[in-house]
Amino acid sequence: MAVQTGLGEPRGPWFVSPELDPEGRARREAEAAARDGAARRWRGRLLTAFAVIALSTVSGAAAGGWVASRGGAPGESAASAAPVPAELVTAAERTVPGVVSVLAGGAGTGGGATGSGFAIDDQQHIITNDHILAKGGGGSVTVELPDGRRYTAEVVGREPSSDLAVLRVPPSAGLSPLPLAKPGTTRVGEPVLAVGSPLGLAGTVTAGIVSAVDRQVRLGQNRHTAVQTDASINPGNSGGPLVNARGEVVGVNTAIATIDGNGSIGIGFAIPIEQVQQTADTIIGKGG
Repeated sequence: MAVQTGLGEPRGPWFVSPELDPEGRARREAEAAARDGAARRWRGRLLTAFAVIALSTVSGAAAGGWVASRGGAPGESAASAAPVPAELVTAAERTVPGVVSVLAGGAGTGGGATGSGFAIDDQQHIITNDHILAKGGGGSVTVELPDGRRYTAEVVGREPSSDLAVLRVPPSAGLSPLPLAKPGTTRVGEPVLAVGSPLGLAGTVTAGIVSAVDRQVRLGQNRHTAVQTDASINPGNSGGPLVNARGEVVGVNTAIATIDGNGSIGIGFAIPIEQVQQTADTIIGKGG
């Protein structure tokens, strides 16, 4: 599958809708194409281009160059023209200081993988996605704070089946933990913010709504229940928080749907906070 020039190969496992086979083809559409001719075949080709991918990204300068090259694209300035509710501004102010960039396995030197993470408690434990560490090849993990300070992070534990991992940095990092939403309180239509480091742009905040809850997506061989959002998220957002208007984390941004690998199309997926809390508690309990 082709990838937009400049984005690099999205890092992490490929995510596929349960309605799609591992090649990205819709089984029902493929069967219908054989029965119904050209119109159905066209739809099959469109669905073949649809895949859901993890959001970590290759390190390096190419991504930043791609963003800069799009600055003069016609019509871009008109996007997101609606006024932003004051509560979202407050939520962003509260969230950004607790969100970090995660660099695994030589990221920043032309190799490894990068993503995002956030502090979950006052012991400086940080939640992120496991696929970032996996694509880092088991090398060292560095956490970069919003003020530019960097710390070598301890990997407290990993849970590949849920695509979650817990890191820890020294107390001197002084990260502010983000509050977590209460289980079962996320509602379709409520406004949310995605915060992280898409394409290496740390502290990026984008707004949207919860598009669906209990959405079934596939991570590797495992199916997962996810929160779907239309907040703009891209490679590098992996592991960052999806927060509600109160600044509470409702999920961990993990995957996006793409057509022909062309970045965000307004369909993103986050691991629900209930799963995040359960996995984090288990990892921290075992790892300290």
